[in-house]
Amino acid sequence: MATVAFHTLGCKVNHYETEAIWQLFKADSYDRVEFENQADVYVINTCTVTNTGDKKSRQVIRRAIRKNPDAVICVTGCYAQTSPAEILAIPGVDIVVGTQDRTKMLEYIEQYKQERQPINGVGNIMKARVYEELDVPAFTDRTRASLKIQEGCNNFCTFCIIPWARGLMRSRDPKEVIAQAQQLVDAGYKEIVLTGIHTGGYGEDMKDYNLAMLLRDLDEQVKGLKRIRISSIEASQITDEVIEVLKSSDKVVRHLHVPLQSGSNTVLKRMRRKYTMEFFGERLDRLKEALPGLAVTSDVIVGFPGETEEEFIETYNFIKEHQFSELHVFPYSKRTGTPAARMEDQVDEEVKNERVHRLIALSDQLAKEYASNFENQVLEVIPEEEYKEKPNSGLYVGYTDNYLKVVLEATEEMVGKLVRVKITKAGYPFNEGQFVRVMDDEDETVQESVKLTS
Repeated sequence: MATVAFHTLGCKVNHYETEAIWQLFKADSYDRVEFENQADVYVINTCTVTNTGDKKSRQVIRRAIRKNPDAVICVTGCYAQTSPAEILAIPGVDIVVGTQDRTKMLEYIEQYKQERQPINGVGNIMKARVYEELDVPAFTDRTRASLKIQEGCNNFCTFCIIPWARGLMRSRDPKEVIAQAQQLVDAGYKEIVLTGIHTGGYGEDMKDYNLAMLLRDLDEQVKGLKRIRISSIEASQITDEVIEVLKSSDKVVRHLHVPLQSGSNTVLKRMRRKYTMEFFGERLDRLKEALPGLAVTSDVIVGFPGETEEEFIETYNFIKEHQFSELHVFPYSKRTGTPAARMEDQVDEEVKNERVHRLIALSDQLAKEYASNFENQVLEVIPEEEYKEKPNSGLYVGYTDNYLKVVLEATEEMVGKLVRVKITKAGYPFNEGQFVRVMDDEDETVQESVKLTS
C-alpha cells in the first residue's frame, strides 16, 4: 500500500486544502503517515505571504528529500504558484502544482513514475475565473470545521503578494457550500468557520447573491448547526444587510475579525486599503449597536514604510477608542515583488519593534477589559482539547461564541459538544470557567416549540 505524508505551511486555507488533497489520495487507497516518517509521496503545501514563508517552505522541501530520496516530492500552494522555477531548481523536487488543478496531482504522480521527468503543473492563476471544488467531509481536528467559500482577492494592497498567488475573487456555488456544511454537521461538528482568501468578499463576483444571503441560507437550511463563524471580513464588506443578519441570527456568533492594518488615513492610502478611519469607525459603531457584547479582533501592521510617530499614535488611539477585543500585531516585513518593498522611508527595525511592543501591551489590556465584562456570566463553550499546560488534570480548553478562551473541568465526552459554562474568573489569554451542563438536542426541541408558539 502506497503511503503519503503532508506538511502544511501558512494559513487556515492551506490547512483546509491539505485536508482536501488528502481526500483525493485516500480515495486512491493511499495510507497517510506522519511527515517525520518514511513515505512514498511527500506533499508540501507552501506559503509565500512573507519572504520567510518562502524560506521555510524550501527548508521543509529539503527535509522531505533527505527523509526519502526515492520518494515522489510534490510541492503545491502559494509559493509553488508564484515561483515554480525556483522550486523545480531544488534537486529532488518532482512535481509542482500551484493553487489550482490540485485534482491533477495523482495523474502527475503516475506520469512521473513512468517518465521520471520533473513536472511543472502551474498555470496562469490570473486567468482562473471559476471556483475549484475541493471537498472536505471531515477534519483531523474534530471540534471546529473550516468551510472554504471563496478563493482569490481583487484588492492588491501594496504590501501583499497574495493576489498573484491566488488570483482574482471567485465565489463557491452556494448549493455546494450548504451541502458541505450539512455534511460537516452530520459528521458531528457543531461549529463551522467560513474561510477563504478574502472571505467577506463572498458573492462580489455574483449577480443576485451575497454574503448576507449565504449566512441566512446556512442558518435556515443546515439542520443541527449551532455556530457559524466568519474567519475574516473587511469593514467595506460589513453591509447593513450583513449587520441585520448578525442581529437576527442565533447561529452567527458575536465575534468578527475585521483587519484594520492601520488606524491612520495617510498610511491606509499608501497601503492602498479601500476605506478611511471615519468609515471603519462608523461600521464598528453600527455593529456594536446591533450586537451588544460583540468581540472584534483585528490585524495591524506596524512600521509600514514612512510610518511616523504621529501616524502610529493615530493607530494606537483608534484601537483604544474602539476597544478591539484582541489584536494580531505584525511588524511590517518587506515582501519582494510588492510596491511597498520598493518604497523609500523604510522604518528602522528597532523603531518597529518598540511600536509592536506598545501595541501588544494595549491589546493585552483591551483583551482583559473585554473578558472582564463576562465574569460570572454563563456562556456556551465547545471544549476542544486538554489544557496543554496541565496534562491529565481533567482541564480542557474551548471557546465561547465571542471567542473567549476558557479553561474548565470537563471530560473527553464533552469535546466538540456545546456546554454551558459559568465564567468564574476572567483573564487573558485564559478565562477560568465552571461547567454548568451539556446542551443536549432536547433543549432545542423545547426552544423550537417555544419559538413556534410565541
